[in-house]
Amino acid sequence: MQNWVFLGIAIFAEVVATSALKSSDSFSRLWPSFIVVSGYLLSFYFLSLTLRTIPVGIAYAIWAGLGIVLIALSSWLLYGQKLDFPAVLGMGFIIAGVAIINLFSKAGGH
Repeated sequence: MQNWVFLGIAIFAEVVATSALKSSDSFSRLWPSFIVVSGYLLSFYFLSLTLRTIPVGIAYAIWAGLGIVLIALSSWLLYGQKLDFPAVLGMGFIIAGVAIINLFSKAGGH
């Protein structure tokens, strides 16, 4: 269970870091740039801890899939990014894929 918490922390840190990229203004603003670098370091550290027990393909699929959806939602909330129906539908498929991996796959290291 602890490794799934590590994966959640890795995903959260990556989402925070990626969300701050726009605010960093190409790394010309100190604090947003600090958040970006710190977030990615934290994310990769916790992702590496996750890989002790969760296979890399499964961990990365979950990390990337949920990251895509959460970044899109973050961009919508923070920057007013518009999400049309095909974008929302595609993200729904991503969430469904992550759910299928977690609920039905024996490759997930459960």
